[in-house]
Amino acid sequence: MADLSIGQDAQRLVMYIGEADRWRGKPLYAALLDALRAQGIAGATVVRGVAGFGAHSRLHTASILRLSEDLPLRVEVIDAREKIERALEIIAPMVTEGLITIDEVRVVKYTHRYLTPLPADRPVAAFMTRDVVTLTPDMTLAQAWDRMLKNNLKALPVVDAQNVVAGMLTDEDILTRAGLGQRLSVAERLDGEEMKQEFRRLRDSALTVADVMSKPPITVQPKESLVVAAALMAKNQIKRLPIVDDAGKLVGVIARLDVLQQVADAHTKTGKKPIPVGAGKIVRDVMVSEIPTVRADADLENLVNAFVTANTHRLIVVDENALPIGLVSDADVVSRIQPTHQRGILDALQRRAAVPASSVTARELMSADVLTVTPETRLTDATQKMLAAERKWMIVVDEAGKPMGLLDRQVLLLAVAGGVVNGDQ
Repeated sequence: MADLSIGQDAQRLVMYIGEADRWRGKPLYAALLDALRAQGIAGATVVRGVAGFGAHSRLHTASILRLSEDLPLRVEVIDAREKIERALEIIAPMVTEGLITIDEVRVVKYTHRYLTPLPADRPVAAFMTRDVVTLTPDMTLAQAWDRMLKNNLKALPVVDAQNVVAGMLTDEDILTRAGLGQRLSVAERLDGEEMKQEFRRLRDSALTVADVMSKPPITVQPKESLVVAAALMAKNQIKRLPIVDDAGKLVGVIARLDVLQQVADAHTKTGKKPIPVGAGKIVRDVMVSEIPTVRADADLENLVNAFVTANTHRLIVVDENALPIGLVSDADVVSRIQPTHQRGILDALQRRAAVPASSVTARELMSADVLTVTPETRLTDATQKMLAAERKWMIVVDEAGKPMGLLDRQVLLLAVAGGVVNGDQ
């Protein structure tokens, strides 16, 4: 089933009917709403006109002297093309007299009061971290990498001598632009000798932080609302956002985890309040349908090939019945394999060499504690569950317990931010 999402090309279905029109003993507009709701349409609106005339050129008005007149009604629906097409098959026969139109629209924002429990009116300053670890543009990549490792931070703001934010450096920047072999989560789990080799490669580089950092930096001011910061992070797929004053000087940072924590906290405070059936979004609406899986008995070669083919850092490990029994990351493989094989695995993950021969299987390398959620779970519930378990991924399972999708922090952030985007996600 298609879902209405931000940035999506959708359709608007409009029906022009009369207030006196009936369908099987009830007002037509009410019958149309019931039919649309049954089809899973995202929402519908009925607008009552104050005056108008139709095909018979008879004037209808809301004048006080003609309150019983058959006033014009406009029923409007916006949803994905597939849903509109299915709904039209049901409702078109119900409109025996009137007008139905369809036109193309683009969704730039779609949210709900029960979907976005963020304290949107509160400023970023109320949630930012003020004690910030930073880098300078002239630092060597080895120095920057060492600071990232020591603080276990994958993204750091780069500031000049006046504390003005000049850019942002991430482990992916170093990986893609400076040729470092591995991401931070992999590198920090290497044994001593392999770690020294990675540092030697960085020390041999003539590049500085200024050469590889992301710029211009994406920033926000302390007075901006939390929902603005969340929308910026979601749109640009970044985990940490520098907060700057009017002069562009760094005053703090806010992380994706900080935003999601506000969702979980708000849910805890209001969790006992009833939420209308169908209100807000559920996991099914936003989950990623691509499911990178590997069999539990897959050997090391098949496991590494699955990482490379799927272009992912994590795989779902399934048993012979296709049920999820664990998750395995590239960092798990590197850290849990024999140290003598680490260099071969690193090169294989970078497609620089063949996978070293080994009898180890995915079952032996995976983390067995799987966090699952059903597609009908509310996003606020899923967010709270993910943060409580300190996880970055959740597996969406069907009634039989088989994987049907994935949910990660970036997907949740985009959903709860409800931000306006101008491009495809």
